[in-house]
Amino acid sequence: MSDKGQKLRAIPGMDIVLEYEWVQSWLERLGRMRVKRIINNELTQIRRSILDGDSEFSPDTFKASCLDALASASRPSLRRVINATGVVIHTNLGRSLIAPEAVSAMSETASCYSNLEYDLKAGSRGQRNSHVEDMLCSLTGAEASLVVNNNAGAVMLALSALSKGSEVVVSRGELVEIGGSFRIPDIMELSGATLHEVGTTNRTHLFDYERAINESTTMLMKIHPSNFRIEGFTSSPERKELARLAHEKNLIFMEDAGSGLLVDTEIIGLPANTGEISIRACLESGADIVTFSGDKILGGPQIGGIVGKKKFVDRLKKYPLARALRCDKVTLAGFEATLRLYSQGRFDDIPTLRMIRADNDGMRLQAESLASTLRERVKAEIRVVETDDATGGGSCPEIKLKGWGVSLRHESYGAGYVQKLLRGLDVPILCGARDDEIVIHVRTLQSGDAESIAESLEGVFHA
Repeated sequence: MSDKGQKLRAIPGMDIVLEYEWVQSWLERLGRMRVKRIINNELTQIRRSILDGDSEFSPDTFKASCLDALASASRPSLRRVINATGVVIHTNLGRSLIAPEAVSAMSETASCYSNLEYDLKAGSRGQRNSHVEDMLCSLTGAEASLVVNNNAGAVMLALSALSKGSEVVVSRGELVEIGGSFRIPDIMELSGATLHEVGTTNRTHLFDYERAINESTTMLMKIHPSNFRIEGFTSSPERKELARLAHEKNLIFMEDAGSGLLVDTEIIGLPANTGEISIRACLESGADIVTFSGDKILGGPQIGGIVGKKKFVDRLKKYPLARALRCDKVTLAGFEATLRLYSQGRFDDIPTLRMIRADNDGMRLQAESLASTLRERVKAEIRVVETDDATGGGSCPEIKLKGWGVSLRHESYGAGYVQKLLRGLDVPILCGARDDEIVIHVRTLQSGDAESIAESLEGVFHA
């Protein structure tokens, strides 16, 4: 028998492994089938290593790798992390945090029966969209509104219901890809509408749109560029010009406004020249339909908002795809509670807006307090530093939010290694790095995070 054959024969069978004493408690915690799957994966890796000539079976190593994999499987996959990056709407970390009142409303709706689709006054079937439509129309000035599960769904529904089988005219400079999979040409094709590109990457004129209009055209569309920006020799028509052209030609003017800005930028502490425009301003400029996200700068749960002219929104409500894209009761409860905070002008009760509006002096004091605590518990070079934070989520990418943070440089560990250690904690800490030091941005820290960071760093460096 070959040497590899002998090594393979040393590997115990699954029935034997399942009888090991250290496996028994995991059978109760994870279930027999899950444990078998995890152990089989480890056995497969060992066999592959032996066949590649890299190793042989070691009972101790096998036990350690299985216990590590079983422990990992016992933890929730989706779990809390501490965001110390300074990016408020961090797409990879769940985008916007939801306001406590919205969380409470979501929890109550999830655990109780509700009037989701029941009209209590009439005693008959109701519409789930009715719970948010009036407030959304009041805040945006729209005639009608509809909420679906995300903005990609909102764009898809609008294009499919209003322009399927016809042409939609879009500037080449707005044919963006967002989030790795939301590509305007692909969404257009999937909706059944035909994309008609006009202009060039950097300059599109009103006459480009006008020349493109033919008997097959039903819509002119403007698209939010998200993180994409073209600078320098650029131009594009004003919204009012596009709206006027569309209406002269009896076409629909639709805008994908992306971020979901419900108030003027100055109200949330951003300059007027951010490139962002409120949903109300889009409609006032003549847009017939506007779509947007709920979990970006709006600061609510993930939804796709659709607002605009009643005659068009009503067509979307009746379109079969609307049912496939509708929101669940928990999301609607959170969105309703978020809109209520806007209606009451309670902007600082919305975590996303509060972090964007954060007072610079307050952040500096917060950074100094954290630095003082860390100096008592961690042996490292610790400084209070100014930081460049960001709104994130594709909103205002060119605007840097001036903030404060704490930098930490350890004589034995590089910044990349420290970041890796912090990602491996039970409550992972995500932070920035520069010049081989980690940087903890205080803007995005929540209540209790500073103490958790101090304890974690003390434990990591002590170990």
